[in-house]
Amino acid sequence: MATSESKNSIQVIERMTRLLDALAGHPETATLKQLAQETGLHPSTAHRILTALVHDRLAERIDQGNYRLGIRLLELGNLVKARISVREHALPFMRQLHAATAEAVNLSVRHDDEIVYVERTSAGRAMMRVVNIVGARAPLHITAVGKLFLMDDGPDGLLAYAERTRLPSYTRNTLTSVAALEKELDRITKQGYALDNEEAELGVRCIGAAVRDDTGALVAGLSVSAPAERMKTAWAGLVRDTAQKISRCIGAAVRDDTGALVAGLSVSAPAERMKTAWAGLVRDTAQEISRSIGYRG
Repeated sequence: MATSESKNSIQVIERMTRLLDALAGHPETATLKQLAQETGLHPSTAHRILTALVHDRLAERIDQGNYRLGIRLLELGNLVKARISVREHALPFMRQLHAATAEAVNLSVRHDDEIVYVERTSAGRAMMRVVNIVGARAPLHITAVGKLFLMDDGPDGLLAYAERTRLPSYTRNTLTSVAALEKELDRITKQGYALDNEEAELGVRCIGAAVRDDTGALVAGLSVSAPAERMKTAWAGLVRDTAQKISRCIGAAVRDDTGALVAGLSVSAPAERMKTAWAGLVRDTAQEISRSIGYRG
């Protein structure tokens, strides 16, 4: 019985994948009849699976019988891209920050109303229970990095987040009102880093700073977590500077004669061979390319 159910589940996944592949082959939309023919599925079977895909935003139904790929695929693709590219560039710098603080250093990205931890260098001291292990998630408003993303959303984005989530409390220190968060985000904007003052877990504090790509978009957050009694506010500048190094390493901007961003230049290397001194060389090379195509900025 269990074997039969497992085979049926695998069969559904295979059919779903075939439908997604078929949708990917259509630059605009595809009809149910087209998709059924291309996948070899009976129209009723194709319709049933497409309905589930639409429900999960993996596909969109434009009008009766016309479908295209869903926006959730873009969201998931961006998350995967962020996890891979930022993680590779960040690791050498994370190790340096860990060596300087002897505490846990985390890299996280945003997914919907949560942050997802994609890399961590562990503290080498006594055990401490921290929720941010690789793959774990946490609401934006209770974490240092999450607050950075809320700051990036602006006032309207904060209000929308508050309406969606109702700002649940996790400890007595959690900020659970829009007014308190607005004040906190204003402080973050001025100081250039964010704090988690035992808001996610009592006894654990965190300092976070933004990692941005060559367009200035916030793509990840770097943070140091430590038991409250060991956390040093002097590390804030170090965390911020390290995040800026990662940002520069992700890619330097190449601009055309109008000043428009047209490409990005980057250097990739195994973590142990990456040198932070290359950041200036990458930036200068990108500027040379920009000048060669007419940019005079």
